[in-house]
Amino acid sequence: MCGIVGKFSLDGRQPVDPELIKRMTDVIAHRGPDGEGQHVTGPIGLGHRRLSIIDLNTGSQPMCNEDGTVWIVFNGEIYNYLSLRAELKAQGHTFKSASDTEVIVHLYEELGEQCVSRLQGMFAFAIWDEHKQKLLLARDRVGIKPLYYTNTGTELLFASEIKSLLVDTSVARRISPRGVDRFLTYYYLPGNETLFENIYKLDPGHYLTVSNGQIRKCQYWDLHFGVSPHWTRFDDAVEALQELLQRSVKDHMISDVPVGVLLSGGVDSTGVLRYAAEQSDQPIHTFTVGFEGEAFPDERPYARLAAQHYGTMHQEITISAADFIDFLPKYIWHMEEPVCEPPAFALYLVSRLARESSVKVLLSGEGGDEAFGGYNKYRNLLTLEALKSSFGSAKSSLRYGVETLAHLGWKRIAKYSNLINLPLSQYYYSCTATPDTPFNRQKHTLYNKDFIDFLEPRASDEPTRRLFEQAGDLPLLHQMLYVDTKSWLPDDLLVKADKMTMATSVELRVPLLDSQVLEFAASLPPHFKVRGLTTKRILKAALQDSVPKAILKRKKTGFPVPYDRWLKKELKDFVFETILNSNSNLRNYFCKEGLINLLEMNQHGEGCSQEVFSLLVLELLHQQFVNGHGLP
Repeated sequence: MCGIVGKFSLDGRQPVDPELIKRMTDVIAHRGPDGEGQHVTGPIGLGHRRLSIIDLNTGSQPMCNEDGTVWIVFNGEIYNYLSLRAELKAQGHTFKSASDTEVIVHLYEELGEQCVSRLQGMFAFAIWDEHKQKLLLARDRVGIKPLYYTNTGTELLFASEIKSLLVDTSVARRISPRGVDRFLTYYYLPGNETLFENIYKLDPGHYLTVSNGQIRKCQYWDLHFGVSPHWTRFDDAVEALQELLQRSVKDHMISDVPVGVLLSGGVDSTGVLRYAAEQSDQPIHTFTVGFEGEAFPDERPYARLAAQHYGTMHQEITISAADFIDFLPKYIWHMEEPVCEPPAFALYLVSRLARESSVKVLLSGEGGDEAFGGYNKYRNLLTLEALKSSFGSAKSSLRYGVETLAHLGWKRIAKYSNLINLPLSQYYYSCTATPDTPFNRQKHTLYNKDFIDFLEPRASDEPTRRLFEQAGDLPLLHQMLYVDTKSWLPDDLLVKADKMTMATSVELRVPLLDSQVLEFAASLPPHFKVRGLTTKRILKAALQDSVPKAILKRKKTGFPVPYDRWLKKELKDFVFETILNSNSNLRNYFCKEGLINLLEMNQHGEGCSQEVFSLLVLELLHQQFVNGHGLP
């Protein structure tokens, strides 16, 4: 796991400054504290920061082929590199290291850019082909590892983090109005755009080539849903999943340094631990986190149960509101993208605990919900859509019934009344954003006139509308899984996972997001995943004989960070001062009266904590990355 940067002169004549490449790598030193390197020649400059995980002694980068005509900088892990290495050696290639990086170099020599289709793992890399004067950028299928790029008109720059691009003074620090509006629609930024104009994410499952001044982007993988004829019997699919999980976790444990597991006390992370413990002849290190106070759910008892069940070396950390306040500047600096993810705070601190315990690689259960249908929203929305269909033209009666139940005390059902007359694609923004939230009901009355004039009609939810169009012929559950796997997962959850763990110089691996696991899950009938009130049905069945029943049967809670209470109490003065300050950048977008009203609504229990935290993130991002407070 590492950090990569680079710059390429599009006309092939302008030389790259080695000092610039050095500064670009220095700013992401946290991604690779174990070493650094640069390869700068003529119009190309490549930089690398190394976190040593595999081949500790000879895996330095940038790395080249035998005659120095193909160079690579690589971030990630290739889990099938040993079989690829044997294949390439049989074809006559010689190796000077034992690393997975060199496998990519020689595979590129054989297959060109199509080498990406043979790689199993998480990756973002750049290859410079001296003979062809061609640059190749590639990103893994799901988007586990980040890769950003910008075209200044004369050069193309790329990096693992946006802050490396901003080191170059030719890259403008302009905020995209559309990015602001989209963030406040989703609470993250789906698609390939970032908050900065002209800085983009390379899409998951894509590669980009630059040659003869031409930039070309190609998709090499997509997640295709279609029920396989192999899975007519549920028990057969359960057995196949058990074998697949065993193999995936085994592959993800390949390392020359200690491997641990992040425990949330849920089904996914406990399932990963179950297979990891089976693969190891030493006790596994496990880590979890809890919060001061008694007014919110505590995951630690379930994590302790799992740790005891599998005999792990278990450690916990307890964190407070004061820790959260101290962490906020680091959160902004490392996340770079606007994401309303308070659980990132816990992930950072528990990853730091692992690093302090000499564990450099962590496994997590990220992705189990998107693969196997674990979110309660899947069950709830399937039920809602079935009711809408059965009521037909009498939907007003259904709405009346829902509103009556809400009035009788079923408060959680109230939000669904506003969705009854809408098609799924119009309200299914993400796990966090639907039209019935207080902010989405009011945001266009909060925007000031100048900002509204910048916005394009219907641009806010364009990324997920486009994805729903692509998935339109699929069963309803598979439509939701496809949209989440292509948006919420890479652009929110995996951004948080990568940025927070790499901030502590720890590599996070996600066995449930192996592309073979995702493809298997996509081949299953919907009712193998969600049936009635049961979510993640097949995964729970695969684990039922090896995971404690209390964990399998517990109610899904997510990761309960008590930030809503902190915003109203311990952080209240900081929040009000930051958002309402006369120098606040938010004045570019919002009316002061609207901001005051939103803050007061949250203080009085109107449920606007996500919106308030998002505004806080947006303001602090401006301060650090546009105004320059905190930039090196």
